[in-house]
Amino acid sequence: MHCCMVTREIPDACQLPGFYHFGKHIHMCMEWNVALDWMDDPRWLAPRRAVRIGFDDGSFVLRSPEPLKPYARCIGAWLERWAAETPDAPAFAERTPQGEWRRLTWGQTRAQVGRIAQSLLGLKLVPQAPIVVLSDNSLDHLLLLLAGMHIGRAVCTVSSAYCRLTRDYTKIHGILNTLGPALVYASDTQVYGPPLASAGLQAVAVFSHGAESYPGALSFDSLTRTAEGPAVMDAFEAITPDTHAKYLLTSGSTGHPKVVINTHRMLCANQQMIAQVWRFLEVEKPVLADWLPWSHTFGANNNLNMVLRNGGSLAIDEGRPAPGLIEKSVANLCEVQPTVYFNVPRGLDMLLPHLEADETLARRFFERLRVVFYAGAALPQATWDRLQALALRVRGEPVWLTTSWGSTETSPAITSAHWRLDRAGVIGGVLPGMELKFVPNGEKLELRVRGVSVFPGYRDAPQLTAQAFDAEGYYCIGDAGRLADEAHPEEGVVFNGRVAEDFKLTTGTWVSVGTLRVRVVSALAPWAQDAVVTGHDRDEVGVLIFPTPQAAALPAGELARHVAAALRALQGEGGGSSQTPMRALVLQEPPNAEAGEITDKGYINQSAVLKRRAADVQALHAGGPGVILPR
Repeated sequence: MHCCMVTREIPDACQLPGFYHFGKHIHMCMEWNVALDWMDDPRWLAPRRAVRIGFDDGSFVLRSPEPLKPYARCIGAWLERWAAETPDAPAFAERTPQGEWRRLTWGQTRAQVGRIAQSLLGLKLVPQAPIVVLSDNSLDHLLLLLAGMHIGRAVCTVSSAYCRLTRDYTKIHGILNTLGPALVYASDTQVYGPPLASAGLQAVAVFSHGAESYPGALSFDSLTRTAEGPAVMDAFEAITPDTHAKYLLTSGSTGHPKVVINTHRMLCANQQMIAQVWRFLEVEKPVLADWLPWSHTFGANNNLNMVLRNGGSLAIDEGRPAPGLIEKSVANLCEVQPTVYFNVPRGLDMLLPHLEADETLARRFFERLRVVFYAGAALPQATWDRLQALALRVRGEPVWLTTSWGSTETSPAITSAHWRLDRAGVIGGVLPGMELKFVPNGEKLELRVRGVSVFPGYRDAPQLTAQAFDAEGYYCIGDAGRLADEAHPEEGVVFNGRVAEDFKLTTGTWVSVGTLRVRVVSALAPWAQDAVVTGHDRDEVGVLIFPTPQAAALPAGELARHVAAALRALQGEGGGSSQTPMRALVLQEPPNAEAGEITDKGYINQSAVLKRRAADVQALHAGGPGVILPR
């Protein structure tokens, strides 16, 4: 075994100037026209450092030399802190149906959480059974989530798509019966009443709207009318770091969703890790306008918890990256003017045309923005380049564009690119308190992770839990990666796709699906919304293309010429048969969310598309009508 530590010290730079007002409160912030020198100041971002430990079998472990500092006992400790220290500071907001903002300060949030928590205690709910939320992000949803966690009751937010996008309630019934909730909440009875009523549960039902039409249901407002008593803080003090805070469901792309246990320790430790590399969070409260759903770890544990941990503010964005809804996001972003913007690549792709077409909107979007953070899927370089070109045009310098990597089981962040990046691909360095192991697996290095924010297991599934960990206690996450620079591990890790998604051609050559997908989408910009790689057990690689609205408006022959030219360009880049698609098929039907082809976070589920569109895959490789060849 051998060990080395590499450190790149960053010199001091000028202090950050500028302030901005948010409500009546002043937070330090860099003015929009100040250069990115702050990124070279270790007071604001941690220096790049890494320890590499190698083993004789070719595997090695990467970790940060910085120890993890103390973190909160439970999620509610954050709420207690900010309600005491900054009770009048803005905390959370949402649009009303009339278009006005409903706002809560930190003091108001804590007061309502206390009343709801007292009501929950008074209901004498079944012990150990979770609270389940079926509907989208909202202030009522948030208050119930915080109230449950404040008294040690685990909360599980389930994707609203299981109820909103289908009349077949088989999946949601299976999920509800697996969870066995003590209480189920949803925003309204019209959408969520039918699947809940037919689930056969013995659970308290709570609705924000229409409770009177659902037999035995309680209105959400009724939970806010009970005065808080000492029982709330008694329950709060009984919470330990290992108390279950949340249950999150995996995507279920390979079968029935698994229930991932998220403890208070996991969630609090992970935010401490982030704060130790994003050091500016300690002095600058983040302002977010965010749509990412709380049924997923990105929106719930990364974004929402960052606001909770650091006493910032979050405006719930009722928009999302979908036709007819992205316009709402644009309006919210330009009004709220976030300092930190989180999104997935598809969201950035759909946002960019609106900002590129309206310089006034673009200026407002970038004015207070410190960082654009993407996750959930790899970012095509074409999207990166467009975003930086826009930032350069409207504020005279690029924006800090960065990412992280993790999973539902790691709550979520394992790595963070807490330094200036020149292009997409690097997913950062290992966070304090985490260990990342690289294990040779075929032609790749499989990634495994161990640390304080890794989950203890799947709920009521000991066999699945045992299968998730190796003999040394590392979680087998299923992704692959490599060092950006073998001689300098502090330069970070490059994501190298999902191990399970990769396949072999009949020639025996491995195809790295994740890497190739990003290259294809970049080469096809602006004509491809996304692409799905095909060729398993065939002699060449193909791609199914989901066209952008811009592409769909073109004559078929013109679009085919653009696609053929992109395929020829990819061939010219080299890389061999595994990185060179030889045929393409433009799909006429957009990705179907109800069928699981596109997730709530807006990225394509490759395996679901291949399964559902097996006939298209067959036609693509058989040379059927519409197949585009590079010649």
